Amino acid sequence: MTVGTRPRARRATATASRFTGNPVYASGAASVALRPALESPRRPARVLAAFPLAVYLEVRSETEPHVIAVVTGKATRLPNAVVLSEPLDGFSAGDDGWVGDGSIEIGGHREHLGIQVRRWWDPAPRLGPTDPVRLTQALTLLEEIRAASPRRPGLDPAGAPGLLADGCRAGSLIDSVTAAERLIGLGPGLTPSGDDMLAGLLVALRHLGLAAGVPRAVWLADWLAATVTYDARTRTTPISATLLHCAARGEASQEVLGVLRGVAGHQPLEPAAHRLLRLGHTSGADMAWGVHIGLSAVLSQSALLSHSAVLSHGERS
Repeated sequence: MTVGTRPRARRATATASRFTGNPVYASGAASVALRPALESPRRPARVLAAFPLAVYLEVRSETEPHVIAVVTGKATRLPNAVVLSEPLDGFSAGDDGWVGDGSIEIGGHREHLGIQVRRWWDPAPRLGPTDPVRLTQALTLLEEIRAASPRRPGLDPAGAPGLLADGCRAGSLIDSVTAAERLIGLGPGLTPSGDDMLAGLLVALRHLGLAAGVPRAVWLADWLAATVTYDARTRTTPISATLLHCAARGEASQEVLGVLRGVAGHQPLEPAAHRLLRLGHTSGADMAWGVHIGLSAVLSQSALLSHSAVLSHGERS
């Protein structure tokens, strides 16, 4: 259920004065995905969920990302995150906040936190070039790691997940889009399993397609991105909708990006895959499944591209 951010009568003018906690000030490092929200005029926000390592703020805005994760250095660095060195205490769902003019404020009953953004980091760094031989080896290793892991995805492989995998490998836009539409919001939790799988797929198709020189994979990523973001706000949780918008632009957590670098041969794959698989109850396994599907699709489309090039060369000869 979405926690609304529409202010009640007199609330917009009274919010600042209703912050009753002791003021605490901190500096943070923000994802560049948050620049539009943080550099806009101040807007009211509301705490959607609060945990010891993360506080999720829903901003009253029509732009994306409309959910900001304020996290400590021990939490997963999501692509919509502001990272603090200080602990997060004293906040709960429903607390008021403000976002904009380069800062974030959260007012709880025990704390009033003011965050000034001092540094920025990129949640979508481009991979260096890679080749099909390396990707094929990585696919085999990733299959083995996923099969041996006790962390299992939250969805049955049959049905929409299977259709998605088959459609992406075949480059079938109809099958891929049909499956993606079925998966949006599918499963329980702040980030349902279907959304986590789609997020892993989107970033894998885009980054690995660019790195391997497979434009068909990037083309498929563009179409799937348009599909999953079209009405994500009405079909899944606010946090998950924001992460789908991030994935549509190739933005991902450090754990997912680490696996992509491992797949491309720029760092060891096995430890990166295990770090991803440990995330959440099923989130890591779901995202790893999506990356696996994307990698398989890139290889399939690369093979078709090579075959077409051979046929074209033969015709010219």
